[in-house]
Amino acid sequence: MNTPATPLTCFSLTTENHVAHLVLNKPEAMNTMHPTFWRELDAVLTQLHLEGAARALVISSTGKHFSAGMALDTFAGAIQMDDQSPEGRAAVFDLLTDMQATFTKLETLRIPVIVAIQGGCIGGAVDMVSACCIRYATEQTFFCIQEINIGMVADVGTLQRLPKLIPLAVVKELAYTGRRMPASQALQYGLVNAVFDTEDAMLQAALQCAREIASKPPVAIWGTKQALHYARDHAVDDALKQMGWLQGAIWSNRHVMEAVMAMKSKRPGDFPALTPLQPFKDIGA
Repeated sequence: MNTPATPLTCFSLTTENHVAHLVLNKPEAMNTMHPTFWRELDAVLTQLHLEGAARALVISSTGKHFSAGMALDTFAGAIQMDDQSPEGRAAVFDLLTDMQATFTKLETLRIPVIVAIQGGCIGGAVDMVSACCIRYATEQTFFCIQEINIGMVADVGTLQRLPKLIPLAVVKELAYTGRRMPASQALQYGLVNAVFDTEDAMLQAALQCAREIASKPPVAIWGTKQALHYARDHAVDDALKQMGWLQGAIWSNRHVMEAVMAMKSKRPGDFPALTPLQPFKDIGA
């Protein structure tokens, strides 16, 4: 069991055999996103990143929908968007930067993130899942860039990450119209890796994928994630140079030999965990 220092109200977190499982657990509110949601997600991702014990993260949800996105009443209460002065409008930039940073932690987390999506993945939920590594869905799953339907621009990652995942013209259609994209179309375009008949089958597939990842050398998985994300945003020649430096930094004869011997012996490999991290500001505290 893996429990954050502060009890969670919007999520539950467990860890078994190096696989962390984070569950959105507010189905009565359609797992909408509000400041507490953001605060707890940020804390969990920071904890997993620093500890280095988990080797893969599965995110799933409860209820009819994965998430209906941002809780609309938040804009009338906890979040104040001042459009009456240039100073207030400038502050919107800093607020959004802070919110964007939480979902970016899904990309920069030292381990792969697999998300299992049932029902609606709406608005901010699309921002969230587009930052994950692997996406599974059920036949009832749909994706909706809801922001345009409520008079705003999607602003926490959807418009920046989706064009890296599916054709730009498809993103434009979804973003301009607010239409729903069903799981079958998401599979066709490569947004999801697989579509399952039931939620349980989907979750079991996500956990199995995570267990397979967790059986590999964690530092090699870390390096692979680093290389893939760098290559996504850089020219091939630049990415090849980065790959050379990266491989030189993490190469391990022991890991390669252990992986080969484990494969030949049909046994699990024995690999060291990632080194726990301590924020520089906390050293000596």
